[in-house]
Amino acid sequence: MQQKAAAEHSLDRTRRAYRYYRNAVERHWDPDSIDLSADRERLAELDLATFTDLRRTLALFGAGEAAVTEDLAPLAVVLEGIEDQMFITTQLYEEAKHADFFDRYWREVVHPAEDARGLERTSPLDGRWFFDTYHDLFERNERSMRRLLEEDTPENRVRAFCHYHLTIEGIMAQTGYYAVQTGYSGEIPELPLVPGLVAGFTEIRGDEGRHVGFGMAKLKELIEEEGVPIDVVHETVNELLPLTQAVAATAAASEDGAGLGEEELTAYAAEKHLQRMEQLSTASADIPDIEELVAID
Repeated sequence: MQQKAAAEHSLDRTRRAYRYYRNAVERHWDPDSIDLSADRERLAELDLATFTDLRRTLALFGAGEAAVTEDLAPLAVVLEGIEDQMFITTQLYEEAKHADFFDRYWREVVHPAEDARGLERTSPLDGRWFFDTYHDLFERNERSMRRLLEEDTPENRVRAFCHYHLTIEGIMAQTGYYAVQTGYSGEIPELPLVPGLVAGFTEIRGDEGRHVGFGMAKLKELIEEEGVPIDVVHETVNELLPLTQAVAATAAASEDGAGLGEEELTAYAAEKHLQRMEQLSTASADIPDIEELVAID
């Protein structure tokens, strides 16, 4: 009896969820440890239109991270298996860290940059940064996750993973990473290298790779083992695609600002959509590793 009880309570260290959990432990980072001193000087080099574009993008990211931190809780309630639970605890923790980073960046970089320009200090929660499509996308995500507490079916789990991990993290956020890291890593002559921002996005992107990989793996399980039709995935993601395209467009440089344009970013979002669908629709295809899932090439 003692041997049987021990076996029943041991962890399966070969499971993807456990391996992602271990990856999270090993790649721990602290939002307060990123050096932001150079960023305060570099943002002073931006023209006002580009500075406003960047503030909008950071506000959208910060509010999004805070929202998904709250929205993930129902999934933690319904998932079975200690390995899945262990992974979800790391994801909750990491989403909270991401929200913490964006809050710190606004306080310690954006506010001083506004002061230096003689601008009134803004809040990342100001309504000026947001729009109806953005609110609609996150409200749909919240509803899909909370539905699990009322009717936890394989189909509803598919819809929840499609909203959260596949669309918001795997397509929309990935497009935002591409816009910011390409724009502020020194690759665009009109824009300065902003090292603290790039370092923070690099850490966040690494975390999101695990999140996207976990969600996609659970989707493949639900399709291949639970018999949920792939059409549920296509229908859900296709309904959300116009919203993600609209949000991606707001990460683009404005008419007077510098950076990647709307056409390039909406095309990038569409490409990520096709990649995710191919990875899920091909039965023989493995879920890519973390680095490939969040590569921004």
